[in-house]
Amino acid sequence: MAALPKGEGVSTVPPGTRIYAVGDIHGRRDLLLRMEQRILADLDGGITEPLVVFLGDYVDRGPESAGVIEHLSSCRFGATIKALRGNHEDLLLSFLDDPAVLERWRKFGGLETLHSYGVDVSEALRGRGYRQVREQFAAKLPAAHRRFLEDMPLSHSCGDYFFCHAGVKPRIGLDRQAGEDLLWIRDEFLKFGGSFGKIVVHGHSPVSEPEMHANRINVDTGAFATSRLTAVVLEEAGRRFLSATP
Repeated sequence: MAALPKGEGVSTVPPGTRIYAVGDIHGRRDLLLRMEQRILADLDGGITEPLVVFLGDYVDRGPESAGVIEHLSSCRFGATIKALRGNHEDLLLSFLDDPAVLERWRKFGGLETLHSYGVDVSEALRGRGYRQVREQFAAKLPAAHRRFLEDMPLSHSCGDYFFCHAGVKPRIGLDRQAGEDLLWIRDEFLKFGGSFGKIVVHGHSPVSEPEMHANRINVDTGAFATSRLTAVVLEEAGRRFLSATP
C-alpha cells in the first residue's frame, strides 16, 4: 500500500524517530526473519531512533513458537525492539500457574506451542493429563523465555500513537485501560468511530488487508493462515506498510 504523506489529520512521531509496528506472528519464525530483513533494509542514516514494536501473539497455531520467542528474547533481532504481550502469551503464563487453563488454551493453538518446546501432548490431545503437561512445559521452558514473557508490557505510547495488542475500551483514558481489554477487546473497540485520544495501533483481529482508520491502525493480516506478516511504518514524514512473505 502506498505511503500516506504527512499532512492535516495525519498523526506523527518525534523527529528522527521511526517505529515499525509488527502484527501477530503466531509461531511463524520464517516470516519473523523475513520481516527483520525487510526492516533492516528499510532503515537509513537519517533515522536516529528506530524502534520495532511487536504487538503480541508470538506463540500458538504456527509450528515454531519456541523459535520465535528464542529469536526475540536473545537480542538477535537487528534493531531495538519492544515486545508487547498478547492474549496468547497471557494464556501461556496462566497455564504455568494453573494446569486447568489448558482446556481453554488448547482451543487457541496452545498444543502447537507446547509441541514446539518438545512437550509430549498426546494425552492433552485426549483432554487429559494437563498437570503432567504443565510440569513438562515448566521444565522445558528456558528461564530466559519465561522472563521475557513475564516482563512484556501491555502497551507503549509514542508521539500521537498508542500501541497494544487488541485495542482499548472507548471513552476511558489510555492510562486507565484494563489489562483484559488491552489483550482481548474486539467489537466494542472495532466499531467505535470516535477518538481514543491517540491513534491506536493494534493486531488481534485478522483482516485481509491492513486497515488505516481515523482512530486506529490494524496490522494483523493473519500470518499463520495467510503467510503474510505486516508492519506499519510510522515516522515524521507519514505512514506506510511493509509486508513479509515466504
